[in-house]
Amino acid sequence: MHGWPETWWAFRKLIPVLARTHRVFALDLRGFGDSGNADTEYGETVAAEDLHHLVEHIGAGPVHLLCQDISGGTGFRFAATHPEDVISFTGVETTLAGFGFEALADVNNHGSWHVGFLGAPGIAAMLVPGHERELLADWAFPLMNGTEGAIGESDIDEFVRSYARPNAWRGTEGLYRGVLADNGATKALAESHPIAVPVLTVEGAGHGTITETTFRQVAAGEVTAVHIEGVGHLIAQEAPETLAAVILEFTGGIDSSSS
Repeated sequence: MHGWPETWWAFRKLIPVLARTHRVFALDLRGFGDSGNADTEYGETVAAEDLHHLVEHIGAGPVHLLCQDISGGTGFRFAATHPEDVISFTGVETTLAGFGFEALADVNNHGSWHVGFLGAPGIAAMLVPGHERELLADWAFPLMNGTEGAIGESDIDEFVRSYARPNAWRGTEGLYRGVLADNGATKALAESHPIAVPVLTVEGAGHGTITETTFRQVAAGEVTAVHIEGVGHLIAQEAPETLAAVILEFTGGIDSSSS
């Protein structure tokens, strides 16, 4: 599952490497990319149910689940509420409400303005249309990307295309608004239904050890933490071969022990 400002396209270079040994599904979350964005419900709860129905529909479960950035909350909720669907959990540069995400929104302590902006009802949809390229190409990707050349013009064109669709900000707003209005719900779920499967956390130079720290608090079992040097926040786009090697080593041990 992709983060923001991404779609499934963020995994375009990772998919072929993983597909050498695994069947890979890279999806657009509800309201993102080319998925539906009608006037309906958005947020982690419905997105997690979308995942459950997808796994059921394609008959691929249990799955090795990978989520990055803002999709971490959706992935956690999916793994916690549908443990039968998940055989392992990988979190890449992500955190959860109540476990560190709020710090990313605290502009007085080095947080970013975009978290509150994207979660404010109707604001992104009112102000961003017509300025998608400026937001993504001139601010978001230069800030998040730590590898020169990792995101090219054709990639930016694809992301801009998807975020310039009518009603394209509904999915983004739903996820960010839900995190900011969580009010302890994720902590309560983590206490009652911690992740039961092995967990891998992967981080670059973006946010220190926030991913590892988060998921050690919400996992009941083994947590493997990996730090990839020389990359920024967008690891799947910046270092797909390295990330794939880390994932395959982790999932390979699980697959061999369960076979």
